[in-house]
Amino acid sequence: MTEHERWHELAQQLRVDSVRAAAAPKSGHPTSSMSAADLMAVLLAKYLRYDFDAPENPANDHLIFSKGHASPLLYSLYKAAGAVSEDELLTFRKFGSRLEGHPTPVLPWVDVATGSLGQGLPISVGVALAGKKLDRIRYRVWCLCGDSEMAEGSMWEAFDHAAFSGLDNLTAIIDVNRLGQRGETMHGWDLDSYADRARAFGWHAIEIDGHDLAAIDRAYEEATSTTGKPTAIVAKTIKGKGVREVEDKPGWHGKALDDPEHAIEELGGIRNLTVDVAKPETGEPHVFETGALELPAYDVGEEVATRKAYGEALAALGKADGLVVALDGEVSNSTFAEIFAEAEPERYFEMYIAEQQMAAAAVGIQVRGWKPFASTFAAFWTRAYDFIRMAAISQADIRLCGSHAGVSIGEDGPSQMALEDLAAFRAVHGSTVLYPSDGNSTAKLVVEMADREGIIFMRTTRAGTPVLYEAGEDFPIGGSKVVREGDDVTIVGAGITLHEALKAADTLSGEGVSARVIDLYSVKPIDAETLRAAAEATGGIVTVEDHWPEGGIGEAVLSVFAEDEDRPTVVRLAVESMPGSGKPDELLAAAGIDAEHIADAARKLVTATAAHR
Repeated sequence: MTEHERWHELAQQLRVDSVRAAAAPKSGHPTSSMSAADLMAVLLAKYLRYDFDAPENPANDHLIFSKGHASPLLYSLYKAAGAVSEDELLTFRKFGSRLEGHPTPVLPWVDVATGSLGQGLPISVGVALAGKKLDRIRYRVWCLCGDSEMAEGSMWEAFDHAAFSGLDNLTAIIDVNRLGQRGETMHGWDLDSYADRARAFGWHAIEIDGHDLAAIDRAYEEATSTTGKPTAIVAKTIKGKGVREVEDKPGWHGKALDDPEHAIEELGGIRNLTVDVAKPETGEPHVFETGALELPAYDVGEEVATRKAYGEALAALGKADGLVVALDGEVSNSTFAEIFAEAEPERYFEMYIAEQQMAAAAVGIQVRGWKPFASTFAAFWTRAYDFIRMAAISQADIRLCGSHAGVSIGEDGPSQMALEDLAAFRAVHGSTVLYPSDGNSTAKLVVEMADREGIIFMRTTRAGTPVLYEAGEDFPIGGSKVVREGDDVTIVGAGITLHEALKAADTLSGEGVSARVIDLYSVKPIDAETLRAAAEATGGIVTVEDHWPEGGIGEAVLSVFAEDEDRPTVVRLAVESMPGSGKPDELLAAAGIDAEHIADAARKLVTATAAHR
């Protein structure tokens, strides 16, 4: 049997196994898998360098299915490589199976979860950046893309950044099978429309018949020998290739075949070919020199913006931990990530105004064990929210910082004011949400972020605020600080509102009202023990936040008492109406979250609590 004959038989096996996998649960995307079977057969048999027995091998290539719905094809590849058994293949989409409807890292050979289209290629850019700039190992990143997802703007952010960074270790394989979920794609089989745009973005582009095995072989050879730029292989394919009932016919997206047995027979029957996938060359990741951790220390009473403390602490952490990497979205002089960039330029990535690509790059970089910290204005993380949601499914460990939050930023106005970020990040599975109030707590929490798993978000403040804590104090995640003791009422704030709460407590003290003030620097996980003790001691709580009332600090505090029969009264102060431009103190007052309004709410609560008692 010739090499091309073996590839053909392997491709047919991949089609058969895709049909069989989807037939078991009577759901899935076999036709989307069948179109790319020839492309993947040649890749697996000749070009992929991967040790399936050692998926942690740093020299392994990376294969990412941006078209994650073609998971039957991916799992069939794993079966052909001997990594997945026949029996496990047929558990596809069943409860408890590792072979989920779309790939997730439950499988050790899957780097990231895909299935939300437009994400696999941007993440591949992150993995390729890690290979070229951080690991400095000659592994390649292969990304199978669907033609439908080429309408996603995030794909073109990826094309732009990959070319800018000269990622010649990245190959995008675009499966142009013409048919999307509801009919023909935007460009159908117009290969030039994809290839010309790829070239315009600075890629090397190759147009081929995606079922011509010799052409596929030549394209991969060309891709691996191209230097200085990434390669896009634009392959014309037929959806449902090999089965007349479904070939190039609309209405079959996301459906198992009606007569899988007949389809299997038409494809030549069940095969049990195995591929001895080539192992990678040896390689060890580059190690960056490090020194001692010397965090910035600020004097109590000194005015320090927490955004600046973030930048200074991150630079100090980067000096001590060679795995720490920083990314920023062209606002590093505002987030102060520029301090890291100046100190550790080899581990800093400027992502420009492309927040989706920045989030994706962070996910891709952490695939290789690096510790990415990415920063921008908190409001702009909403643009990348789907990437953050999917990062949690990917079991990714990324650290995100959002500065310039709330009405306290002042004159810039509501387009720049994050007022939903705490709610958004609290809703992400397994997330951590931090909101420090002074420079020393910010520095300590940056260190805490470095080794914490999951999606970690830190909200920082634009304005300088007084340092409250000595440099030596600890700030464990999940904790809080009782900044002022009191017995009559509890005021809970964080960030800018903590300082307003302290002013309010001073006013109340002059009136004979003793207010306990809590710094809720860890919004999630929340310090339930301290809040319960405060509620028991004072009887009522006022929460104050520079955020919409939905999903922020107030609701986080309420969740502590949700199942209690004897719940304390919780009065929530938050931004209720759309703000405009103005001075920070004017906007805090207009929103009802300044010291005067906090003191007024506390007085009323003390009176009501006394009457109730």
